[in-house]
Amino acid sequence: MDNASPPRTAPELDYVRARDFMVDGQLRPSRVTDSRILTAMRRLPRERFVPPDKAWAAYVDGEVPLPGGRCLLSPLVLARLLQLAAPRAGESALVVAAGTGYGATVLAECGVNVTALEEEPALAAMAREASIGAEVPVSFVQGPLAEGWKARAPYDLVVIEGAVREIPSAIGAQVAPDGRLVTVLAPERGGRFAVIAEHSVGTLRARPAFDAQASLLPGLQPKPGFVF
Repeated sequence: MDNASPPRTAPELDYVRARDFMVDGQLRPSRVTDSRILTAMRRLPRERFVPPDKAWAAYVDGEVPLPGGRCLLSPLVLARLLQLAAPRAGESALVVAAGTGYGATVLAECGVNVTALEEEPALAAMAREASIGAEVPVSFVQGPLAEGWKARAPYDLVVIEGAVREIPSAIGAQVAPDGRLVTVLAPERGGRFAVIAEHSVGTLRARPAFDAQASLLPGLQPKPGFVF
């Protein structure tokens, strides 16, 4: 009879320690000071918002690939983007390209009433499952990203969770007159930077805030025009 011990497997990652390191080693040293965001990101199990085979990468200082050619924003870019938005409790917010719902859930933890829009069925399903057990509700809706979600507009805050060449007009039109929009702009020429856009003389005007690396969102890129 073989009394040999069963083969050892790699120990499961200590996700609690990983979350603490993410907050204390990545976010706090990089000027993320909003205690609500820090508390939410320390508490929420980010590993549940990525595919199971990518759970080990949930807390790396970078994006995590998702189905449909999409990515989960890096912890630092997301935290700084939400801090730039300066969410206020009781506000209504639309998160465009919500992906697996992590950013939308962090925002909801700040006391905001969040509508999370996603068009990829696989991502929408992951978001609904991952958010189970969260102490705050997020309203998940599915539809074309470029159209926003007009049924609940206008919004005090709009977050486009990824990089765009320009802010789609239909989404910009859903920002309340005294509201704001945050995203990462990636012009054809130049770097990528987070922006906050607010109404000025009837027009939504964006101003840069900080350099930010984020992948382009396939569903929100302008269609190429005719070349003569």
